[in-house]
Amino acid sequence: MKTNSKTFQGIMVDDEDEPNGYIKIDKYNKTLTKHLAGLYTQMLKGIGENTERDGLKKTPERVAKALQFLTHGYNIDPESIIRSAMFNEKHSQMVIVKDIEIYSLCEHHILPFFGKAHIAYIPNGKVVGLSKIPRVVDAFARRLQLQERLTDQIRDCLQNTLQPFGVAVVIEAQHLCMQMRGVQKQNSVTTTSAFTGGFLNNEKTREEFISLIRSKLH
Repeated sequence: MKTNSKTFQGIMVDDEDEPNGYIKIDKYNKTLTKHLAGLYTQMLKGIGENTERDGLKKTPERVAKALQFLTHGYNIDPESIIRSAMFNEKHSQMVIVKDIEIYSLCEHHILPFFGKAHIAYIPNGKVVGLSKIPRVVDAFARRLQLQERLTDQIRDCLQNTLQPFGVAVVIEAQHLCMQMRGVQKQNSVTTTSAFTGGFLNNEKTREEFISLIRSKLH
């Protein structure tokens, strides 16, 4: 494997040429990486590790880069994602994108929580490209988060940009802060929901949404 490091507008780019022709490009801030790596070195020393042993020599830098990736949502405007692919359309029935994978970090312990999001909206003259909805989810999830806040942020983003007749968001997630430490309950799942418009005020519409995300239509 050949790795070439280049700099573009203050951002370091590692371009790795894989044998099969696949190219992996990682972007990260060089100054921030160096600063974070130093902090992680001190953390490892603080728990009694030898940061000079083979397995840990590059760990601080790797973790510094990983943290930048895991929190890159701070640099994304989710509403602009929606606005980039809005189309006039007369369709006025429920649109659902379900089983969207979510990976985020709990802000209390900076441990992962992961699961699935199920999202629906009722168009009011405009629809959005379907791929943009998972992108909005990622933009909010790739931050230090609370599941409750994440649910509300996704709902509000869709409501504010599309102005639909209603938005529904349900997230089901497992939290490693509950499974690895603390109460240590391995099979616990946290479910949060947020609704606007027709989903909030019309019980039948809300029940239809819940029924459809539970069903196995695919």
